[in-house]
Amino acid sequence: MENRNEQENQIQIELPEDVAQGTYSNLAIIAHSSSEFVIDFVRILPGLPKAKVKSRIILTPEHAKRLLYALNENINRFESQNGSISADQSAGFLPPINGPIGEA
Repeated sequence: MENRNEQENQIQIELPEDVAQGTYSNLAIIAHSSSEFVIDFVRILPGLPKAKVKSRIILTPEHAKRLLYALNENINRFESQNGSISADQSAGFLPPINGPIGEA
């Protein structure tokens, strides 16, 4: 009976081919209001003065926190298999250019 309930509660997720290709991003800009978090994924190319947002994800605060936990868990798994990821928190991040800071 328990196995049947598990099957009924499963969600089938479809991954269209164009989405499966993914979009490369080397910058994420995060803004928030009291009701949502907005994450803009940007691709910055060397030598070009302008960059475009390639994707925008809008989350509730609860889902943003779940994403934080899921990323943390997956980073811990990755590092246990591949070694520590070297990341200087002060390097590689730019403030938003003509965009929101902390509020959406």
